[in-house]
Amino acid sequence: MCKSKVNAAVALKATGRYNCAQAVACTYCDEAGCAHDRMYDTTNAFGVGMGNMEGTCGALVGAGVVLGLKLADRAASMKAMRRIMTRFAERNGTTVCHELKGVQSGCPRRACHDCVADAAEFLEEELGLASTGQ
Repeated sequence: MCKSKVNAAVALKATGRYNCAQAVACTYCDEAGCAHDRMYDTTNAFGVGMGNMEGTCGALVGAGVVLGLKLADRAASMKAMRRIMTRFAERNGTTVCHELKGVQSGCPRRACHDCVADAAEFLEEELGLASTGQ
């Protein structure tokens, strides 16, 4: 097994140059067989979640992009994504960006860098990449 890249994903997010989807997807672009610049552009539209905070957390979208490219199998990718989303929701109470950010409640559930870490951790586990002790 290789060393966990969870902290690398969080570090990309912390630069301010990567949205949550980009931070996860670009960290694992080598696993997905995709050039960094291409992965960065592919995930441009998923900053602040899908639909500008209205939908799924961007970090989860980034994980899904990597799954699809790495597994290259629709059914396997969908099953793995469901497991990631279930674990993410169990840990955070939701997978929806504006709920994670506490937009309506005024009480954030999870910071973006933590969402990136969670999505990266669960992605690594699905792909069998590393034991993800951070």
